Amino acid sequence: MPLTRSVIIDRDELLKQIDLLRAAIPEEVRAAKRINSEGERIIEKSNEEADRILARAQEQAAFLIGERGLTQFAEAESQRLLGEAQADGEEVRRGADEYAVHVLLSLEGEVVRTLQGIKKGIVVLDERRAELRDEEAAKPDDDTDDADDADEQAESVEQSEAADVAPSGRR
Repeated sequence: MPLTRSVIIDRDELLKQIDLLRAAIPEEVRAAKRINSEGERIIEKSNEEADRILARAQEQAAFLIGERGLTQFAEAESQRLLGEAQADGEEVRRGADEYAVHVLLSLEGEVVRTLQGIKKGIVVLDERRAELRDEEAAKPDDDTDDADDADEQAESVEQSEAADVAPSGRR
C-alpha cells in the first residue's frame, strides 16, 4: 500500500515456506531429543557401572580388612574408580550437550536463511508494485472521468488486497 508498511505477498509461496519450516524444525528437535536421551542412557549406564565398581571395591575392602587390614588402600581405590566413572559420565553429558547446541544452531541458521528469503521476496514485490504505480502515474490523462473511475477501481482492488494481507502482521 502506498505510504504504509503494508505489503501484498504471494500467499501460496508464504504457505510453502512455512510448511518447509514446519518440516525442518520437528526433525531437528527429534534429533536433539534423541541425542539427549542417548546421553542420558549413557550417563545412566555409567552410573550403574560406577555402582557396580563401587560394590566390587567395597567387597574387596571388606576382604582386605578381614585378611590384611588394608582399608585405606581399598577406600582410595573405590574413590578413584568412582571419580573415573563420574568423570566419564560428565564427559558424555558434555558431548551430548555440545552436539545438541550444534544441531540447534544449525537449525537457527536455516530458519534465519528462510526468513531472509521471505523478506527478499517481500522487497521484490514492493519494488514491482512501486514500478507499476510509477507507470500508472506516468500515463497521460486522456479523459479525467475515465481516470477517476480507474483510480476508484484501483483503490478498491488495493483495499481488497490489503484485507487479504492484514493478518500477516506487516503494516
